[in-house]
Amino acid sequence: MIPTHSPDAAKASYSTIAERVIAPPPHVAAKKDPKLANNWKTKPGHELTDEEVKAMPDAEYMNEKQLAFFRHKLSVLKQDIHNSAGETTEHLREDTVVVPDPADRATIEEEHALELRTRDRERKLLKKIEQSIARIDSGDYGYCDETGEAIGVGRLIARPTANLSLEAQQRRELKQKMFGD
Repeated sequence: MIPTHSPDAAKASYSTIAERVIAPPPHVAAKKDPKLANNWKTKPGHELTDEEVKAMPDAEYMNEKQLAFFRHKLSVLKQDIHNSAGETTEHLREDTVVVPDPADRATIEEEHALELRTRDRERKLLKKIEQSIARIDSGDYGYCDETGEAIGVGRLIARPTANLSLEAQQRRELKQKMFGD
């Protein structure tokens, strides 16, 4: 084993290469609230809360109610993005006043650039949302593109457009870090 210097340490310290390998976090089962365990049986999918969906038994993974829940969550997110795009258009129209001071003009232009950058990211997210809704329609939603295993309700609630399991995403990010894009 070759000792290497750890660049992120405050003091000079040495570790072996084997010790520096990033291990995936241990799989921790999501805590399920027993009080919410059967709420999903009486409510339509779009009325379920995140906690109620998390409390559903694992055997009910990606049933009709969960699919309806995620479709609704994605639709609301899509509508929010469309609304903020309309607000950006209005905001940019209002700020077209010619300002004589170069510093003020530069500030306004920087704010516009930041807002447009945010909208560009939302445009990319919108494409992922539409792909996720198409995955719901085809029956592939909730399953990893690479491994075919379940992505997990907790991850999908946190990121409804996820199409890779946590482990597959970590592998992809590690490869990108090691080999570049």
